[in-house]
Amino acid sequence: MSKQILSPLPGTFYRKPSPDEPPFVADGGPVAVGDTIGLVEVMKTFHEVKAEISGTNARFAVENEEPVMAGALLVELD
Repeated sequence: MSKQILSPLPGTFYRKPSPDEPPFVADGGPVAVGDTIGLVEVMKTFHEVKAEISGTNARFAVENEEPVMAGALLVELD
């Protein structure tokens, strides 16, 4: 059964800390509790999205810089 990480608020989702850096979590990579999986930007303020669950084989449901709504699926984990 897959586990899900949802967006805590509406905004723009960023998988990287900055455009020239690698993603916080690689596609297919592991995620531990407390890991930052991305950022949600709301009105020029960036909010870290931290995993509250752990898992493997991260599959992102949204692309980098894609708008998201609160409660939207960001990542599925095994």
